[in-house]
Amino acid sequence: MSTTEPPTAPPAPAVHTTGLTRMFGSLSALTDLNLTVNRGDLFGFIGSNGAGKTTTLRILSTFLAPTAGTAQIMGHDVVKEADAVRHVIGYMPDFFGVYKDMEVTEYLDFFGACYKIPTKKREQTVSDVLELVGLSEKKGALIGALSRGMQQRLGLARVLIHDPALLLLDEPASGLDPRARIELMAILQELRRMGKTIIISSHILRELETLCNRVAIIEKGRMIYSGPVQGVRDQMSPSRIVWVRVAGDSAPAAELLRALPEITEVKPVDHELKITLAGADTDQSVIAEVLVHGGVRLLELREDEIGLEEVFLRVTRGETQ
Repeated sequence: MSTTEPPTAPPAPAVHTTGLTRMFGSLSALTDLNLTVNRGDLFGFIGSNGAGKTTTLRILSTFLAPTAGTAQIMGHDVVKEADAVRHVIGYMPDFFGVYKDMEVTEYLDFFGACYKIPTKKREQTVSDVLELVGLSEKKGALIGALSRGMQQRLGLARVLIHDPALLLLDEPASGLDPRARIELMAILQELRRMGKTIIISSHILRELETLCNRVAIIEKGRMIYSGPVQGVRDQMSPSRIVWVRVAGDSAPAAELLRALPEITEVKPVDHELKITLAGADTDQSVIAEVLVHGGVRLLELREDEIGLEEVFLRVTRGETQ
């Protein structure tokens, strides 16, 4: 008798859209968008202004109905099961209104009541989300007296008040100074560790590069790429480039390296050697090993890695609807 367990089905994605389209009159803001975001992803949604990012997030948050296609959140259809969707998402638009004459705790208590959190539980819930976003010391402060960065963190606390599984954040770092952005990104990393799925649209690509595990690039309402961050880099730069700087004359080092089958090209550039590796999985330590054994003093070895900003500029044309 076999004791082999039947294979388990992969978990359902947090977000899945098929042929998602949105028309505004004769203008197509989204065209046949197929997007999958896995549970636990910290997903970067990238595109120029007018590319369709906000339209997508508004459809996913049930504020806007698609013209065609379908979208599901945690297995719930955003049109047919909108109420169920609203209970599992937290949507933070790029600009949101705050009641500046209210105290921080009053503001969050109000939204807790909107989600029908029991009165006895709301006080602890408000305290917990304020601690999570680093605003515990501002409980009694008027919202109007908070800095822009603190108001953004308060907005994040608001969308967390009902403990949603999925966060939809539209340009949450917009207008923040560098310190406030770093603090916000640290909060998002902590939320992911807590098991939240997060979709974040942003123009600050260098931060998304280190923050997100997967990204999607959209232009003129159409998907250009969706997948791992490294995957889009590999598509744009299939060859790995390594730079080497040695003491003294670089010619002997170049001769040693050209003999390696793992290297396809060695080119002197200024006072360095530009080395093209033969394969994506080539171990660059072979370079250091050959040079050291050949009596060459190695000063620096670094890999030339294409950044997300460079990828974005290469794959998009800056076109909007």
